[in-house]
Amino acid sequence: MLLRLLCLFLLTATQAASKETCHGDTACELGDRSYHVLEPERWDGETPLPVLLHFHGWARQGTVVVKHERIAGATKRRGVLLVAPNGLGKSWNFWASDTGDVGFADRVLGDVAKRYPIDPERVYVSGYSFGGAMAWRYVCQSGNDTAALLAVAGSIRQTETCPQAPGEVRHVHGLDDTVMAFPFGPGGDTTYPVALWREMYGCRSATPQGDWSVVPFLTLSRVEWTDCAIGQVTLDTHPGGHFIPHGWIGWQLDELLGQTPAYP
Repeated sequence: MLLRLLCLFLLTATQAASKETCHGDTACELGDRSYHVLEPERWDGETPLPVLLHFHGWARQGTVVVKHERIAGATKRRGVLLVAPNGLGKSWNFWASDTGDVGFADRVLGDVAKRYPIDPERVYVSGYSFGGAMAWRYVCQSGNDTAALLAVAGSIRQTETCPQAPGEVRHVHGLDDTVMAFPFGPGGDTTYPVALWREMYGCRSATPQGDWSVVPFLTLSRVEWTDCAIGQVTLDTHPGGHFIPHGWIGWQLDELLGQTPAYP
């Protein structure tokens, strides 16, 4: 349904409409709710834009997202339109499948497509902390038209059954996270944070990719599942706590967009 909406609105989207009502700090009103949007640098006003739909963390709003160097800094430099919905009570209801926040996010993307020319093949969904869990919930319930999930330090129960799924999953989590605790599996299994998607995609063997880093003061360890019946899964872990790793979102976007990964 979402893909059809995006394609329909793509025919009538204009840059002028995007600037008439809202941008950056000024929220876009959508019924009794709202969201924020931030254009990339040096956009020509016509080329269809990839989209990163990012769900903010607990007690935050989209204004934080569109100013955040590790989120907005990444999208601005990479030609990606950043979309940041505002959660009710500065939070998200990701606990159950019937949450109204999924429908709200669908409406947000539909409204964005009225204002901007969107590339429906490159819609990415991200989030941090409670927002990471909401990103998981969104693609679980309405993710068939999503190219990839980029989740940071937040997820839903690995035992859930998802009726939909994104084309690809990328998740990062700190082993020492005490806020949204790292979901170790049986016997201390560190690959368990993506067990839901591995099972759903029909993935078999894990391929360790070793340690890597975007910045010298933080080392991540990567495991990939690329032998899946559908899609693929990537898990990055690090020894730290509850934060968005420097450069991680930008690095994932570069890889997904077919660009040479860079920092910032």
